[in-house]
Amino acid sequence: MRVLLHACCGPCSIMCVKMLRDAGHDVTAYFANPNIHPVMEYLRRREAMEQAAARLALPVIWQDDVYSVSGWLAAVHDQGIADNADARRCAYCYASRLTLTAAAAREHGFDAFSTSLLYSRHQRHELIREEGEKAAARVPGSSFLYMDFRPGWQEGIDLSKEWGLYRQNYCACIFSEEERFLKKVRKLAEAQ
Repeated sequence: MRVLLHACCGPCSIMCVKMLRDAGHDVTAYFANPNIHPVMEYLRRREAMEQAAARLALPVIWQDDVYSVSGWLAAVHDQGIADNADARRCAYCYASRLTLTAAAAREHGFDAFSTSLLYSRHQRHELIREEGEKAAARVPGSSFLYMDFRPGWQEGIDLSKEWGLYRQNYCACIFSEEERFLKKVRKLAEAQ
């Protein structure tokens, strides 16, 4: 089966590609991530994806024209989902990228699409699966391939370090960056 793999970044894609290939699939990556903040972070993650793709002899479809921090923030703001207490922001983020992937998979004649988001132990796994299935329903002629890539977690980390890939320390959006580092800000405030 020909599978289009939405790739959030190079490190998270490694084991997804390996596991899909081990299952007999022909894999192409799809890099479409309008949520990444700031722009330099987007460029670092894109470069790491290029490096991983070269190591894996992996073709990639680059969708840089959808990159828009201001557009993504406006969509999140307009939907009133900046506060992520109930995971609505993450659901929107997953849905927007998976719908792009479903459309690209249909356009390029892939049998199915999946996502490297299913690799991370830090992501909302069941929500990703649900949004992937909804994206396939929204885009007639597309099919979501669910696979739990988390068993390859440590091997993927080890390979990404061995290959010298840039490894991010927050999900991608400005809100996840704030959540990741807000503890440091609070400690500074308490020390005053």
